[in-house]
Amino acid sequence: MLQPKKQKHRKMQKGRSRRRTTETRGLTISYGEYGLQATSSSWVNSRQIESVRKTLAHAMKREGRVWIRIFPDKPVTKLPPEVTLGGGKGNIDSYVFPVKPGRILFEIGGVSEKIALEALRLAGHKLPVRTKIITLAT
Repeated sequence: MLQPKKQKHRKMQKGRSRRRTTETRGLTISYGEYGLQATSSSWVNSRQIESVRKTLAHAMKREGRVWIRIFPDKPVTKLPPEVTLGGGKGNIDSYVFPVKPGRILFEIGGVSEKIALEALRLAGHKLPVRTKIITLAT
């Protein structure tokens, strides 16, 4: 599972979702020829990123190259079930990456257009955000 090797602060505040804002970074394809772009916002956790990576590798028959443009570095805490309030903040449960609309999540290259589009279509179903497939031309 993806998680940071070290971090300055162990626990982080949740933050507020900014529904009307869009991403300002990671908007263009930088490495491959095809990309998967988010059109909605959500938290993507490390298990979902790994699931997409495996789906892309399987659909591309391990040809070409996959670039993961996001990294889960935001810790999410969770208290165990049936614990009363007043015990403080819970332990770290998982790591997430907060996605805003416009962010390129994954890029692939080195395969034909037909294979790339099908692989990214399958990968988009594994994520909690709505996505669209973009090419280097668009």
